[in-house]
Amino acid sequence: MLNSSRQVLTSSDVYLFHLTVADGLMALTLPFFAVALVWGWLFGDFMCKFLNLVIEANFYTSIIFLACISVDRYLVIVRANETHGTKQRKCSRILCAAVWALGWGLALPALFNDAFKLDEDSERLICTERFDIGSVTSWRIATRGFRHIFGFLIPLAVMVACYGITVARLLNTRGFRKHRAMRVIMVVVIAFLLCWAPYHITMMVDTLIRTNLIRFDCSFRRSVTLALDITNTLALLHSSINPFLYAFVGEKFRKKMMCLMQKKFRQERMSGSKVSRSTSQTSEGTGTIL
Repeated sequence: MLNSSRQVLTSSDVYLFHLTVADGLMALTLPFFAVALVWGWLFGDFMCKFLNLVIEANFYTSIIFLACISVDRYLVIVRANETHGTKQRKCSRILCAAVWALGWGLALPALFNDAFKLDEDSERLICTERFDIGSVTSWRIATRGFRHIFGFLIPLAVMVACYGITVARLLNTRGFRKHRAMRVIMVVVIAFLLCWAPYHITMMVDTLIRTNLIRFDCSFRRSVTLALDITNTLALLHSSINPFLYAFVGEKFRKKMMCLMQKKFRQERMSGSKVSRSTSQTSEGTGTIL
C-alpha cells in the first residue's frame, strides 16, 4: 500500500504508519498480561519469552520512530533548502527497515524471561526475568541500564534537541501553518513521555534497591513494587492511546491514510471485476464450443 503512494505520504507519515504498526503489535499482547494479573501466567514458557520479546521490540521501535520523526521535522523546517523530498522518502523506507531490525536486536535480552513459581508453595506461575548465568545483580544492572540508555535516554535527547531547534525556528517565522502541522507529532511525543517516563524512573529506583545502593524498608519495597505494576500498565496502555491521537489530532495523517485505503480498495475491486469478466468470457466460449 505504501509503495503505490510514494507521492502521497511524506517521510513523517511513513514513520507514523510504522509507529502505528508497532503500537498495534504491542496492543495484541495486552490481553495475555491482563489474564496473568488475575490468574497468574497460564500460557507456558515459550509464550512468556515470545510476548516479552514482542513488547520489548516494539518499545524500542516506537521510541526510535519518534526520534526519526523529530529528525525529519528538523530537516523539513530548519533545513528545508537542503532537503529533497524524493530522496528523503527513499531514505525513510530504508531507515524503517533498519529500525525494525535494530528494535528486535535490542529486545533479545527479553529471552531471559521465564515462567516459573515464585516459591514451592505457590500454585501460580509468574512471567518475569530470571538470570541463570553469572551474577544476577550484574546481569540485571546491565540489561536494565541498556534499556534505559538506548531505549529511552538517547532517543529522548535526540527528540529534545531536534524539537528545541525546530520550535525556536518556528517562533521566528511568520504564520503558524508549520506549527499546526506538527501538532500531532508533539502530542504523540508528550503522550509517550507521560506514559513511559514514570515507568523508567520507577524501574531505576527498583534497580537501586535490588543492588543495595539505597536504604529501604519493607514498606518502601512494597510501594516500589506496586508502583512498578501501575507504571508498567500505564506504559503498555500507550499503545492503545496513540491510534486515538492519530484519529482525533492528526487530521492530515488520517485523511492521507483513508485516501490510501480507499485507493487500495478500488484497485482490488477493479482487479476482481477484471477476473470476473475474464471468467465469464471463458465460460461463454466454452459453452459455444460444446
